[in-house]
Parts: sequence; C-alpha cells; structure tokens
Amino acid sequence: MEIANAASRPAGSVTGAASLRYFVYALFFIFGGITSLNDVLIPKLKGLFSLSYAEAMLIQSAFFLAYLTISLPGAAIVKRFGYMRTASLGLLTMTAGCLLFVPASSSSAFPAFLAALFVLAAGITIVQVVANPLISMLGPPASAHSRLTFAQAFNSLGTTIFPYVGSILILGSLSAVDPKKLAGAALDAFRAAETAIISHTYLGLAAAIAVVAAAVWANRKRLPEDRAEGGGVLPSFSLLRQPRFAWGAACIFLYVGAEVAVGSLIVNYLMQADVLGLGEEAAGKHVPFYWGGAMVGRFIGAYLLRLFSPGKVLAAAAAGVITLILIAANTHGAVSGWALLAIGLCNSIMFPTIFSLACEGLGALAADGSGIICVAIVGGAVVPPITGLLADASDLRFSLLAPALCYAVILAFGVYARRPAKTA
Repeated sequence: MEIANAASRPAGSVTGAASLRYFVYALFFIFGGITSLNDVLIPKLKGLFSLSYAEAMLIQSAFFLAYLTISLPGAAIVKRFGYMRTASLGLLTMTAGCLLFVPASSSSAFPAFLAALFVLAAGITIVQVVANPLISMLGPPASAHSRLTFAQAFNSLGTTIFPYVGSILILGSLSAVDPKKLAGAALDAFRAAETAIISHTYLGLAAAIAVVAAAVWANRKRLPEDRAEGGGVLPSFSLLRQPRFAWGAACIFLYVGAEVAVGSLIVNYLMQADVLGLGEEAAGKHVPFYWGGAMVGRFIGAYLLRLFSPGKVLAAAAAGVITLILIAANTHGAVSGWALLAIGLCNSIMFPTIFSLACEGLGALAADGSGIICVAIVGGAVVPPITGLLADASDLRFSLLAPALCYAVILAFGVYARRPAKTA
C-alpha cells in the first residue's frame, strides 16, 4: 500500500491521531510565521538597497519560486519516506536557510538574501506538502474542510506574532537613518550593521526550528505508513485533467499571489500621507492586524464550514475582499488603511477551502494532489511583482487592481464548487 493511501484510511485506523495533530499545528505555526516575515523584510531591504517596488517584490519571487521547483519532489519524498520523516527533512532545510542569512549579511548583497530566502522556502515547501494532507487524514473525512481550516488558524497565529516581533527587531532602526543620503564607506557600514540585525533574527529562528525537527524525528514511528518504491512526479500532472482540481489549483495560484501582494504592500501603503502617515516600525506593527484577521476568521470559518456549503462560504469571502479593495482604493485616511487590513479577515478560509474543494475524492492520490497544489503556491512569486510594476507605473492604489482580479476568479470557483464533487 502506498503512503498516499493513508489519507483515505478511517480516522480510527490512525493511532494517536489527536496527539499527532499538535505536531501538525506546530508546523503550520512555524511556516506561516516565517513566511509572513517577508512583509517586514521587503520595506527593510527596499530601503537598504534603494529598490523600486518591482525589485523589492523579488523577495517574494525568490521565496515562492521554491514551491514551483520543490513541491513535486517533496511529494515524491513523502511517498518514499513517509510524512514524519519528510517533515524532519523539511525543518532541517529551513534551518539551513536561516543560517544562510549570516553569509548574506556579511556580503551586504541583495542577491545573497534572495538565495537564503529560496533555501528557507524550499524547506517550508516540503513541510507544507506534508502538513496539508496529514491534517486531513487525522480525523473523519466528513470534517476535513473544517479541520484544515482550524489548522490554518495556527498558521495565522504565526503570521500574527512574527511580523510584530520582526517589526521591532528588524524595522526599529531603519527610520533613524535615510540610506539614500549615504554613499561609499558610510553606506557600506550602514548596510552591514542593519543586515546584521536581520541575520541575528534568523539565527534565533534556526535554533528553534532545529529543536522542532528533533522532536518530529523522535516521533517518526507514531504514524503507521507504508512507503512506495520509486514513482516519479510527472504522472501527478494527470490530475489537472480533472476540471475541478485544475480550477482549484489555479485558484491557489491566484489566492496566494493576491494575499502575498496585499501583505507586501501594507507597510508602504500605511506610510502614505493620505492614508495613516505612519513611520516604518509603526506601519510594520500594523501588519499583524492583517494576518490576525485571518487567524480570527479561520476559527470562525471552521465553525461556519460545518453549517454551509464550502463553495458558498468561499464565494462570499471573495466577494468581501473585492469590496474591501474597492473601499481601500477609493477612500483616504483611516478608512482606506483599515479596509486594506480587513482583507485578512476575508482571506481566512480561502486557502484551506480551495485546497479541500480541489482535492475532494482524490483518495490514494492525496500526496500527488498536495504536491500539485503546492506547486500552484508559486503564484506568490508572480502576482506580487506584477502588483509592484503597477505601483511603479501609477501608485499603490492602482496596483490593487491585480489582486482584485485574482479574487474575482476565486469567487467564480466558489460558485462552481458549491456542490460536493462526484465520487469517481
């Protein structure tokens, strides 16, 4: 029996399912929090290296390109070695990525930070390929939508906490000096000092992740699973012949791209004089409201998804985001700023709901489906630079058009998938 068949086992066949969920919740917390730190890194590195919006968005491109290149190999590793062993490998890769921030800081070169982010994201990709199907199998199939949404709430808890702490540690000193007024040795010294702050932050993360990796490895035998011999990754793409799965994968691409694009703009958006006119650190401390809204919404969504069709809930949430974008783009002051931050609340149920709607009925192909879905997360590398180009060409308000179009497609998918998938 292949490991992917574990996803179709009855809940009672997985011993210690309840306690294993805590490990999965920890994984969601960690990779969610670290991903959200990019929203703090963008204004930091944008200022240090005098980047345009499009250039700064390369931070997200380097990070999310890992999902394109690592997701399907990650699914193959899961099928070969098992969920818990693969999770340990992913966590160790994340540790290596965090450690690479040290030489990146020493070089004071922007491309070096992009390389470190790619390695870090490669580890996160492997962990996410494991976490999504694993949480679905640790309980009754009928409540998979709700359970995955609840797990994503821990992801949001990480995205709420990490940016606030990161703003204090990473953005705190940026407002004291304007890098554009420095040159030569003075600029090099300033960059070295500021990038050292970044490396110290990621060194702390490396130590914490290594501890979690050891704990997951110690519990690797608690989940009974048989591993497949061989098996390539290319056959997984045959799933795209299924219209529901293909559309769901496309919506993951658009959703992640839109969510990341909005999150990446928050600090600079709130700093505008006609919005809230905040400084860098103060604006950075508002990022947790965006991700915190997603956390609150996921706890609420876990309940609502037990009462209403997941497709209908998804369509309603997408409509809510489009409305908030229109408000943010066409108003000023606090209304504009808080409308943008409130998008997080509507984002809350989207990823887990799209994921579970797309993967309904995959059964033994669960790991393959998760791999394809994680490839689609590369939308986070594509939509933000497009949004940045629109901001450079016009302004930040006009750039919100890109995520708005993404959410319109998601709304249509919610309407399409409002009825359960037919069993093959």
